Amino acid sequence: MQVDNDPMQWDDYDLFCSVVAHGGFSAAARELERPKSSISAAVIRLEEMLQMRLLERTTRRLRLTEAGEALFQGVGPLFAALHAMHEETIAQRGVVAGTLRIASPYEFGAHHVAPVATAMMRDYPELRVNIDVEHTWINPQEQRYDIAFAMLQSELPPSTIVAKRAFSLPRDVFAAPELLARHAPLRTPADLARLPLLAGAGDAEWPFTDAQGHVERVPVPAPRLSSSSADVRLQAALAGLGVARITSTFCAAALKQGRLQRLLPDHRCEPLHIYALLPASRLMPQKVRVFLDRLGEHESIVRRFVPAHEREGRG
Repeated sequence: MQVDNDPMQWDDYDLFCSVVAHGGFSAAARELERPKSSISAAVIRLEEMLQMRLLERTTRRLRLTEAGEALFQGVGPLFAALHAMHEETIAQRGVVAGTLRIASPYEFGAHHVAPVATAMMRDYPELRVNIDVEHTWINPQEQRYDIAFAMLQSELPPSTIVAKRAFSLPRDVFAAPELLARHAPLRTPADLARLPLLAGAGDAEWPFTDAQGHVERVPVPAPRLSSSSADVRLQAALAGLGVARITSTFCAAALKQGRLQRLLPDHRCEPLHIYALLPASRLMPQKVRVFLDRLGEHESIVRRFVPAHEREGRG
């Protein structure tokens, strides 16, 4: 075997898989901290060596050819396992270093993930953090995230993912004083039908629980605004356009300033359940372990500043 003449360039295969996993050359370059030109050259070199087109390049998106799809399905899991083994080896050293890759919904990421991540970067100079805001299902195994936070309403589909319950965030319904001034006072959740509602994407109903534990479900058939972004719903509520169901921490500043009012104080909204999804591996990297531990500490601190009547009975 003539090693010097061996055309096999395993790094080119790995870079090809990174381009596919991250959805493009630019994203892969940012993630790997390598020049986009070198990654593009590696894929071209791989195509020339295999004598087949692997990617269809357009100005808007990247599409796998049939050959490229077959190659990625064949070698992608192998390189993913290799990277996982590398991470586990580093984890055995107990060092908080490298790049911590996180995907999170904005509402949770801005007020919970961000402060913990910035504190860790301050305390661990060798740590880098990538945080992507996502509203769709993320498989951390396939997209190489260390942690993907998700709001789950059903069972996990893949068995290669480990789910850890991270947060149960209190939610309430809020509206601007000027909107409430134009309507009769609300006494029961059913009274919300008289006001315009600002709903999350896919909201079909809002469940409320009274002091006796009775659950009342308010249908949300035609919301004035529907958006998966809590920030968009918050801005609409501040503008007096409707009632929004948002986590208490997300609108704490507006409440303190009197720009929003909490409605139905005798009823509890269903909390927002956030799960941390982790790739299944034999050993959790130290950077992930420290982040999740600090996230738990952050939750405890945040909950101490939620009024007792809002904490009572919350998950």
